[in-house]
Amino acid sequence: MSRLLVLTCAAGLLACTTTGGSTVSTPRFVNPPGIAAPRGYTHVVDVPAGRMVYIAGQVAFDAQGNLVGKGDTRAQTEQVFKNLQIALESAGCTFADVVKLNWYVRDVSQVATFREVREQFLGSGPRPASTLVQIQSLVRDDLLLEVEAVAAPRH
Repeated sequence: MSRLLVLTCAAGLLACTTTGGSTVSTPRFVNPPGIAAPRGYTHVVDVPAGRMVYIAGQVAFDAQGNLVGKGDTRAQTEQVFKNLQIALESAGCTFADVVKLNWYVRDVSQVATFREVREQFLGSGPRPASTLVQIQSLVRDDLLLEVEAVAAPRH
């Protein structure tokens, strides 16, 4: 047996376990002690082996490719989350399945608006891990944000 095959087989036998030693079967959302309490996201999302859904960065285009909300952060954020919802549903997922969000924004001072809209879509479930980065530009100058998502379906 080649060394690569042995390493691959050994890696395939590893499984995430909880502190008590049981195998993790659904995503666990954890904010470990020793890290500052997050606002609206989770520091660690432990996803067991299984199906993953990756959603490409969504911007504020409607179904016809028209920009929604030129110059309006709230309108663009709402359209981005509508697009994410459509993408998730196409894969049989909901926002409850989202384990990671990556935000690319033109103006980080609008974070309160981003959070308000996000909360409308995420509901009361656990918050996904999240990264928000201010960038100089997106593919078009009139786009104010882009958000990508990773989901781990629980069914």
